[in-house]
Amino acid sequence: MFHHGNDCCFVAAPSRGKAVVEAFLGSHRPDYWVSDRLAAQIGWATKEHQVCLAHLLRDVQYAIDAGDHAFAPPLPKLFRQACAIGLRREKLADVTLRSYAAKLDNKLDELLRIAPHGNEGEKLQRMIKRFRQNLFVFVINGEIPPTNNGSEQAIRPCVFFRKVTNCFRSEWGAKLYADIRSVLETARRRAIGPLTAIRLTLSGLPLHAGT
Repeated sequence: MFHHGNDCCFVAAPSRGKAVVEAFLGSHRPDYWVSDRLAAQIGWATKEHQVCLAHLLRDVQYAIDAGDHAFAPPLPKLFRQACAIGLRREKLADVTLRSYAAKLDNKLDELLRIAPHGNEGEKLQRMIKRFRQNLFVFVINGEIPPTNNGSEQAIRPCVFFRKVTNCFRSEWGAKLYADIRSVLETARRRAIGPLTAIRLTLSGLPLHAGT
């Protein structure tokens, strides 16, 4: 599922591979990209990429449960502090946000000097080091969320539908469902009724907000 603001597009494909993203984007490359850390999602932004902190927090908890009581435990507090700053972005000056971002980076530097316990803790630290430049992009840029929860929420009805119907029986059926979901989700974001959205789409007309 690809989305930005009031626009949303679902794609039916047999995998989440890089080829799916490439086919959807074509020659276009966005300035910013928000996603999990799946390899197929990396490298598409021309400026900066924000990794999902919600996914990262789950990995942190997994490392804690696996026995890392040194490096992993302080991380949730740092990430939640960053998210709290993100919620106040509209009220803060750019210079203040840059100061907060620098403090977050400095704190992360301190935590990265802690020796983790166990394989999962070491794995987590390596991953944090790899994506550290992608952790706090949202703090300074008010258009970027700290998570890809918007994608997760939009795709949830698709997951329920797949479970209830025991998956699709044909490729065309899956693609048709993706097209319908694209129309309905875009319409929802633009405050357009489902039937109105479908009629407009079948008539080849755009979905203008407030229609």
